[in-house]
Amino acid sequence: MMSEQMTLDSPASTSVLAIGLMSGTSQDGVDVALIDTDGERIAQFGATACRPYTAAERTLLRRATAAAANLTERTARPDLVAEAERLINDAHAEAVQAFLAANDLKPGIVAAVGFHGQTLLHRPERGLTMQIGDGKALAARLGIPVVYDFRAADVAAGGQGAPLAPVFHRALVRRLGRTPPVAVLNLGGVANVTYIDGDDLIACDTGPGNALLDDFLRLRTGRPLDTDGRTAAAGKADATMIAHLLAHPFFAKPPPKSLDRNDFRGFIGDTLNGIGVEDGAATLTALTAAAVAHVVPHLPRPPASWIVAGGGARNPTLMRMLAERLKPAQIESAHAVGWSIDSLEAQAFAYLAVRSLRGLPISFPGTTGAPRPLTGGVLAKP
Repeated sequence: MMSEQMTLDSPASTSVLAIGLMSGTSQDGVDVALIDTDGERIAQFGATACRPYTAAERTLLRRATAAAANLTERTARPDLVAEAERLINDAHAEAVQAFLAANDLKPGIVAAVGFHGQTLLHRPERGLTMQIGDGKALAARLGIPVVYDFRAADVAAGGQGAPLAPVFHRALVRRLGRTPPVAVLNLGGVANVTYIDGDDLIACDTGPGNALLDDFLRLRTGRPLDTDGRTAAAGKADATMIAHLLAHPFFAKPPPKSLDRNDFRGFIGDTLNGIGVEDGAATLTALTAAAVAHVVPHLPRPPASWIVAGGGARNPTLMRMLAERLKPAQIESAHAVGWSIDSLEAQAFAYLAVRSLRGLPISFPGTTGAPRPLTGGVLAKP
């Protein structure tokens, strides 16, 4: 087994099959997706799947995230973090093996697996980002080359290390032929946006996505999320509180910028202390929408349309609030344009794996603040 810089023997124009894996900041499971791509164009989308985490596994990941908060070395693996890394590897291996079996695919036809791992800590201002997951061990277990550790090279060069999906979003939008500018909004645990107007990309994290709302409901009710936005729909958002939250310096910064999942978690215990469950859910949902709208003045011109993916796209209350904040722009879900709401990031890491194999850039000055377009990732061969 070895890790090395990426090379691929086939010509750059050759389209290959790649599997992408994503375990996001919502910590709800492992998304799996197959695509056919040459790292520039997307020839075809394949099957998708999800391996959900059990309640016990999610608890371990939350505890490991808390344990990682004060680490100063990305290679540090204290007991809880080491245990979580073993879980991540086992869950991802199980997810890929089940996916291959369900779709009657042989490992040998897959050029690479794009393995994002699980982000436990993201502090680019300190030159630090930690995604747990042993790519070498996963490659050995699957018998397929694995590209992993996608963010480290960008952070080491002074970039934010996130978001990394924008170059994939550009490839998707080109297939649509949509009138520019177009914004692609991903509503995961943290929300991020890609602004597409020609070849140049602008991207950033906009603020909390689903993480604050999920954590708030877990603390107050024991429920893991606001199903269909029903709790928020029953409450009233506190406009004064939202204005107070938006006064945080992060929201005044122009792109590129990025967040750690827990950057705003203190809002739950401090600012929202004493608020009712329904009103708290409404306020946090409105905060996500308001934070997205807060980015628009920092863009060259307002997007004509927004395409929304991630778990938040399934929340009709959040989608309604976004439409109100972003009008007159058109707001639609990824599903409405033929994309996958849930698997878009997994597809992105399949695409990024092929770009990495071919030495193509995956991050850019306008998306992460990198000094120049940079490739990234480490290749582990079985």
